[in-house]
Amino acid sequence: MRVVIEPNPEAAAAFAAAWVAEEIRRREGGVLALAAGATMVPVYAAIAKQHAQRALPFDRCRAFDLDEYVGLGPGDPRSFRHFVRANLCAPVGIPDAAHDAPDGLAADLEGECARYEAAIAQAGGVDLAVLGLGRNGHLAFNEPGSSLAGRTRVEVLMRVELGDDGTRVPLPRVAITMGVGTILASRACLVVAFGFEKERAVAEMIEGSVTSIVPASALQLHPNTTVVLDDSAAALLVNAAHYREAEALRREMQRKAR
Repeated sequence: MRVVIEPNPEAAAAFAAAWVAEEIRRREGGVLALAAGATMVPVYAAIAKQHAQRALPFDRCRAFDLDEYVGLGPGDPRSFRHFVRANLCAPVGIPDAAHDAPDGLAADLEGECARYEAAIAQAGGVDLAVLGLGRNGHLAFNEPGSSLAGRTRVEVLMRVELGDDGTRVPLPRVAITMGVGTILASRACLVVAFGFEKERAVAEMIEGSVTSIVPASALQLHPNTTVVLDDSAAALLVNAAHYREAEALRREMQRKAR
């Protein structure tokens, strides 16, 4: 697991965007799994800036959202499909026809989960999963106690949802989510986390035991995961000094190789 610690959210978002840009350029497109949520707003803005500067081949990408609330349609501004479309897919030119998401209005939810899992497989699997980290260690909508081998499924949510302004907003308590097993099948994973409120989850994900109580800890088993943090989110990491030293050495080696 590569751990990158930047001084603030802006620098962390910029690094994450540059990393995604390089992956998209190297793969000449690819299949993406995309998170929603407040953490992703600066990250997606920075990716859009990279695209504006470098004309990245996002038009050759396929995008799959990580999750969606049951009961919300794609036109609902609270839906994750609406969020991902507005914040990333539209700004970088991923065609609407190439952007898939769980159908929160599906009459047969189990059938929709099977359809979604099959669509990911038909696309060739996920090349790059762009992930956020929940305060309780959840990954996508895989809450504590979720199977670490699970695939796309219906999940009952544990937490009270808050809006970006801290006010309570009415959101469904049921969602469709890619499973941890679906995410672990991705060829590369990028996790971003900012702020002191994420420090405990970050420490458990990186340095704790692999356990279903912290679903994100399963990423310790993934061979190609990069975690991008700001100083606040990294505050409880025992080996933070080592991660900083290792990253500085990596960048120096890359500079000399050019």
